[in-house]
Amino acid sequence: MSSFVPPTLRRHRCFSVVSILLLLSLSVVAADDVSWTGDSGLETPGCTNKFQMVKVLNWVDGVEGDFLTGLTAQFGASLPSAADQSVRFPAAFVDPLDSCSNLSSRLDGHIALSIRGNCAFTEKAKHAQAAGASALLVINDKEDLDEMGCMEKDASLNVSIPVLMISKSSGDALNRSMVDKKIVELLLYAPNRPTVDFTAGLLLLMAVGTVVEFSGAGTRKDDPEKEILDISVTGAVFFIVTASIFLLLLFYFMSSWFVWVLTIFFCIGGMQGMHNIIMAVLLRKCRHLSRKSVKLPLLGTMSWMSLLVNILCVAFAVFWFVERHTSYSWVGQDILGICLMITALQVVRLPNIKVATVLLCCAFVYDIFWVFISPLIFHESVMIVVAQGDSSSGESIPMLLRIPRFFDPWGGYDMIGFGDILFPGLLISFASRYDKIKKRVIANGYFLWLTIGYGIGLLLTYLGLYLMDGHGQPALLYIVPCTLGLAVILGLVRGELKELWNYGVDESESHTPEDPLPVA
Repeated sequence: MSSFVPPTLRRHRCFSVVSILLLLSLSVVAADDVSWTGDSGLETPGCTNKFQMVKVLNWVDGVEGDFLTGLTAQFGASLPSAADQSVRFPAAFVDPLDSCSNLSSRLDGHIALSIRGNCAFTEKAKHAQAAGASALLVINDKEDLDEMGCMEKDASLNVSIPVLMISKSSGDALNRSMVDKKIVELLLYAPNRPTVDFTAGLLLLMAVGTVVEFSGAGTRKDDPEKEILDISVTGAVFFIVTASIFLLLLFYFMSSWFVWVLTIFFCIGGMQGMHNIIMAVLLRKCRHLSRKSVKLPLLGTMSWMSLLVNILCVAFAVFWFVERHTSYSWVGQDILGICLMITALQVVRLPNIKVATVLLCCAFVYDIFWVFISPLIFHESVMIVVAQGDSSSGESIPMLLRIPRFFDPWGGYDMIGFGDILFPGLLISFASRYDKIKKRVIANGYFLWLTIGYGIGLLLTYLGLYLMDGHGQPALLYIVPCTLGLAVILGLVRGELKELWNYGVDESESHTPEDPLPVA
């Protein structure tokens, strides 16, 4: 352990570490995009279509607007997968508006627009088809898109036009244009999603690369002025409980101001992390840069180089904060997030496999509960709701690495929570330190195999994401067995599990710091 640090400073650092870890407690892999995961309902002849998301291109007096999103019915004709294979038709509201009885006028060469009403969706489609409509768009009475299935009486259904539902706001937008006597034209198609998501591979490389850098930071010579905090068994349990409380607070009190506060904390932590990393690189190459110093009010004495780097980091964080809603903001978010996590791993570490087992097993249960089990209690997946942020204000929590789905016609992002990198990163960082102290060659150590196990765990996570049609996955469900499980198996095979389990205990018992916090 490094030189003596006053208790007040130790408490301040412990508080800072707990704050950072809370920011990193989000643990979920998800695809933030337009998707549909509903299962087909009752299947009868003529009612066997799979529900598909639809792009509704629209033109108002010849000027193209933003596309709308729809959901096909379980019946009716299928739509082409490309825009150039579809046909552009003018839109018209039906009369009566709910299309629950025979229409009063012909709609040949038009796309019929109907409100939801009270009759069956199949009845609406039959009336629109009988009036000559080319397709039927049902405007829902809410923002969600409901499944339009069939009923038992529709045993011999024969609907040959495409039928789909759009949201209330989309219908209101079309209605405003038509009330003003403008010509509204629509083009419908259902683009296919790529079978293989290549951007998920890029996110996987980012996560693995960050964990490897974690380990490199953990094995370099410690700064004598830095206090390294070894997590204890009590501290591991305390952290998971605290993270759960923090997650519930976010779930119940999610609002734009709450997300703003978290985003500011994220910027401060990422900015400090970026400063530490840049300074470490510069001083490794040019130590003389730190010799010239300047004394500043409040900040005290610092080198000119540190001051310049701080200004650069503050400018970067402020720029990202201002531009965080733009399409390119993911780059700055990922840079700040990686810097924040690497810095956290330079301060906090696991002393042995015993503490790693407690922490990762608790995190394993934590992840599964808040993603899969919480809907049974809270009617929604708490982890996924928190990851999506405040939908009313458009603000989202930045404690995620994300990357755009470049090859997906629906766009969106692939995301991984910081917790899915931090937790295994702590274990792999311990393995790297252990290998270095024991002077193990890479093939006979633990670091290489746990890193490979982490990569396999992420691959299994994305496979689960694919098989469950994009439903957010508790990544630690796959990662913990592939890392902690592998470490225990290797330890057993090599006869080193007892040493790994109790590693550092004798050394830690020789220190008796008076620190009431559950972080040793």
